Formats: sequence, C-alpha cells, structure tokens
Amino acid sequence: MRRLNKSWSAKNRLATGVAKHAPWTMSGPLPIVVGIGEILWDQLPWGRQLGGAPANFAYCSHLLGNQAMIASRVGDDTLGREIRERLRQLGMTDQFVELDRSHSTGTVQVNLGARGQPTFVISYPAAWDFLEITDPWQDLARSADALCFGSLAQRSATSRRTISSMLERTRPQALRVFDVNLRQEYFSADVIRSSFASATLVKVSHEELPTVSRLLEFSDATPSRFCQQALDNFSLELVAITRGENGSLLVNRRGFSEHPGFRVRVTDAVGAGDAFTAGLVHAYLRRGSLDDISERANRLGAWVASSPGAMPRAPESGLEPALAELKRK
Repeated sequence: MRRLNKSWSAKNRLATGVAKHAPWTMSGPLPIVVGIGEILWDQLPWGRQLGGAPANFAYCSHLLGNQAMIASRVGDDTLGREIRERLRQLGMTDQFVELDRSHSTGTVQVNLGARGQPTFVISYPAAWDFLEITDPWQDLARSADALCFGSLAQRSATSRRTISSMLERTRPQALRVFDVNLRQEYFSADVIRSSFASATLVKVSHEELPTVSRLLEFSDATPSRFCQQALDNFSLELVAITRGENGSLLVNRRGFSEHPGFRVRVTDAVGAGDAFTAGLVHAYLRRGSLDDISERANRLGAWVASSPGAMPRAPESGLEPALAELKRK
C-alpha cells in the first residue's frame, strides 16, 4: 500500500483508515454475505446462464467459503423454478428468493463485443422490481456481515424502498457495499447519491466513472481525484475503481493500492466485476492489507473473465489452485 501524497486533503491524510466493522476471526462463524437485488437469466450467444450482479456476487462469495445468499424475487413460472433449482445445484439456498405471482422472472439479452465486453438489453418489468421486506429478510439484514447492493435493482420505487429498509436494518459494524451497475437508462443522480450515502464501500468501473462523477457533481473524473472527492463527501471506508483487464485502484483514508491485472484469455467479461467485488469483500472482512485486498479481488475477477458465464463452477482441483495459476501482468 502506498501513502497518500500531499495533494490529498488533511482530513484523509490524518484519518486512521481502520475499518469500523468487526472482523471475521478463525474462532467465529463464517461471515454472512448477502447480495440483494436482481436475479435473472442471461441470454448469452451460446445459451442461458444464471446471472444478475447481486446473484453473481453472492455465488462468488459462496465459492470463497462465506455463508453467502441472494435476496431477490422470481416469477411463478418455469424460469423462476429453474432459478431455484439452479441455486440448489450450485450449493446455495433459495430461502430468500421471493415468489411473485403477478410478474415474470427477469431475463437479459447479452451481446458480446470486442474482448468479450458485454452489452445488455434488460426486460422490464420483472419480478425483482417488486422486492418486499419480510420478517425473514429483516432477520437476514440484522445478521449480515456484508450487504451488497447496486443501482439497477433500484430502478423501481418498490425495490428501492426495500433495499433502503434492508440497509437501515444492518448492524452499524456491517459492511454496506454499493457496487455501481449502470445499465441502459436505469439510474439517476438521486439513486447514486443516496447509495453512496448509505454505503461504507463503493466500487465503480472505469467506464462508469465519468457518468457517476457527473451525477455526483464532482469537479474531476480522474480516478484519484474521484476517490478523494468520494471520501471527502461521504462516510466511506474504501473506494475501488476497476480498470477491466488493466487491474484496479483501491483508495482508503490512509493510502492507495494499484494493481496491474492478470494475464488471462477472456472468454467473456460477464460477471467479472461482480467477482471482483466478492473477492474484495472477502479479503476486507478478514482485515487484509489494501494490497492483499486488491490482489484477491483482481485474481477472482480475472478467473471469472477467463471462464464462460458469470457463475462458473470451481475446478475439480479446487478454486484456490486455479487462482494461484494466474500470472500478473
């Protein structure tokens, strides 16, 4: 980790940078990590894959050994039943996937461009636009060590209220992760600003950076200045900027860490950013150094990018050996 230079504010340079949340320890139970928002079927060129950013995040968190679950909603239809079955096949619970008898399960048409970069056409409305906060969901929020949410699931007023209520019910020491997810026209300055205000950790991609900076009325969209302004204006512990195949920039109130990325043959980049966030949260909850957090996040994101779909199965030899094989640029 590098120290911040003098161009950063005194407020940032003098802060301790120690995370406020309680760390996971070997003697305690595994962290409870929750993704809340959309779960859907990605319609890829070679077939249908389970997806949705919070679901991808939860699955990768599960692969890393956390108690991970998705809080979402599906229709009372064949696609919804297949989602539940697919979650169980992946070793995850569908306990917090609600059933909607009035709206259909979500789908997304995914088109892949150069270097496997995806573009999306998202069905609307979908069952996940109508998330409801139930007693089990309230209990889940109160028990969560980390709750990850995005901007897409807040496109409807109903789900936005539910996500806000879930965040309000988390414990003060829980990690609240806003993974910006700008898709089509489904975002606004109000959603972005309120989400930054609710979060303790934010992740933004370099493609999203100019738009998010404009919506927040920041004076400069360069990565380092964006991170400084985010830390100055919100009660954040960490800001992460992903740079696709070129790694990432992580900044907290003590310093920063830059990562060059890994050399991989990209199959498709769908879900790579969600995997990055899962790796980041996994290492952050365990009080890793900024460099360790960056390494874990980039390594998992690169592995998913080199695999088909957003929820690849771990190799028979195990996830860790596969991650260890990746080489830095």
